[in-house]
Amino acid sequence: MEQDRVYVTGHKHPDSDSIAAAIGYAFFKRANGVKAVPCRLGKLSAETRYLLERFGFEQPMLLEDARYKLGEIDLDRPVSISPDKTLFEAFQILQDGNRHICSVVDDEGRLLGIVTPSDAAKLYMGDRKETAKLLQNTPIEYLCKAVNGTIAYSDPETRSNGRVRIVALTKEKITDFDFKDMILITGNDPTVHRQVIMMGAAVLIAIRTDEIAPEVIEAAKEHHCTIILSGYDTIDTSRYVYFAPRVTQVMTKNPVKFYDKELVEDAGRKMLKSRYHAYPVINDHEKLLGYVSRYHVMNTGNKKLILVDHNEFSQSVRGIEKAEVLEVIDHHRINDFSTSNPVAFRNEIIGSSATIVATIFRENQIPFPKNLAGLLLGAILSDTLKFQSPTTTSKDKATAEFLAGIAGLNIDEFAMDMFSVSANIKGKTVYELLNQDIKFFNIEGCKTMISQVIVTSSDTARSMERQVQKLLDEFVKKKELDLCVMAFTSILENGSVIYASGDKAPWAFEAFPNREGETMTLQTGVLSRKSQLLPRLTAVIQKYA
Repeated sequence: MEQDRVYVTGHKHPDSDSIAAAIGYAFFKRANGVKAVPCRLGKLSAETRYLLERFGFEQPMLLEDARYKLGEIDLDRPVSISPDKTLFEAFQILQDGNRHICSVVDDEGRLLGIVTPSDAAKLYMGDRKETAKLLQNTPIEYLCKAVNGTIAYSDPETRSNGRVRIVALTKEKITDFDFKDMILITGNDPTVHRQVIMMGAAVLIAIRTDEIAPEVIEAAKEHHCTIILSGYDTIDTSRYVYFAPRVTQVMTKNPVKFYDKELVEDAGRKMLKSRYHAYPVINDHEKLLGYVSRYHVMNTGNKKLILVDHNEFSQSVRGIEKAEVLEVIDHHRINDFSTSNPVAFRNEIIGSSATIVATIFRENQIPFPKNLAGLLLGAILSDTLKFQSPTTTSKDKATAEFLAGIAGLNIDEFAMDMFSVSANIKGKTVYELLNQDIKFFNIEGCKTMISQVIVTSSDTARSMERQVQKLLDEFVKKKELDLCVMAFTSILENGSVIYASGDKAPWAFEAFPNREGETMTLQTGVLSRKSQLLPRLTAVIQKYA
């Protein structure tokens, strides 16, 4: 069941650490019997894709919302019928499965309409004139199906008015009645058969007989009357003959339906405006997937999540405030995090979430697969900038050495390969660079965004000055930000070049001032967004806020 899943996810605009931590911790939880699934909240960077490909991991599933969509829950089975079937056949499906709905679908499985028990009731108990119109246009073969019968004689010139009568024993003479063009249900008396045919009956449905007398067949040919031998008794024949029309004649053609991408809670609100017991769920191609009812809405909670490499709801998946957060594994500041129930919260002053995940494996004596050790090693090197970031601890270094031994990797060579990928911005637009590693913060009411790009040289950042500044100015307006910062970080030069835009841009340049006579000064030693960029900006913002 989808509802048994636990989704392990990193933050928006995922980096290598958040993805590796999600994959690693989901592996750990599965080893302990939990149906855990690693997730991502956006596109992956070139560096992260490189690590996944190198160590043989698929991209984690994209988690778009912490609330369940209809396509993610266990729906009722998609029972359906083709448009060439009778209402009787649809009614049998409803009865056999004790169901409230049967969909009519085409050969491709696309929804055309629905049939419910009330449709059968309306046809049987409703306006006789409307019923007669339907039966008037119903082929003989469908009448035969409805009464589980066989055709004794079919006349191509039969013309029925759709009205149904039972010819029973009566003190009046049969000739006292008008049977012209009617569908007549009779017993097994050949004399009666011949009489009603000569009186103009369009269709004769005979009960409790296996054959029709030759003289009756001759009369039927002469007067263009079709004869059917019913497989039921009089009562059931009189009931089921009304269910002979095609399902397309009686189905609801534009039913209340839902798409698989709709949220369960939204579907529940829409259900309050109608009274159906069940509703079809379709995909973007209109194909039937199943049925949803109020039962599903009432019994579907929201997703169970484990957050890794973040704890701020503003950086997490849409609808996170309605999710059931079970655990947090993180190494960042604790800001706007709150839950209604207790959670397992592990936050360490450390350089990488992957270090914490690797530590948990060791604490619980869970063996590392070789490829997972390599992936976690790559995440540690990425987040600590190969131990140059001031957030790096001795534990990060020791864990990296341990993982390198399992993975059979040389740290220097591996880091060179990895950073050559992350620092390669050739062919990427400035917009792509801005969005590949971006985080949003609310600092004392100041709406702030910090993007970080790894480059081989600070000259690369300076060569794009006009393009970068123009984009940041546009981005500030689009996102309604107070401050937008983009840092180009060169690991080889041990520093970053800072761009800023927004009404509070002067605050960024106070935190990272240019040297006298210079623009775009390399901010030596500024490598970490978490422990250098964000704290310095926060200090200045708090000074003026």
